[in-house]
Amino acid sequence: MATRRRQQYARTHSVTLGYLGAVQVQQGKLDEACATWNEALDAMTGVQSGRTRDVIVRIQSDLSPVRQRGGRHVTALDRRALSLLRAIG
Repeated sequence: MATRRRQQYARTHSVTLGYLGAVQVQQGKLDEACATWNEALDAMTGVQSGRTRDVIVRIQSDLSPVRQRGGRHVTALDRRALSLLRAIG
């Protein structure tokens, strides 16, 4: 990921970050996952694809079990993901 040009490969970069966040939350690293997912959502700006939409849906699904105990950063990420999902359609 570090060597990839973010603008040129925005979709691939955002999807990869989305998958990384999923692994982090499965490992119990909620704060790291939220930071990674926020980077993924940043990279999705202006990208419309089925794969990015699937990543957003997965983020929301992965947040579901921790939503109540995750605090302010989880709520903000969840809202941001929902907003982006609505924008993508």
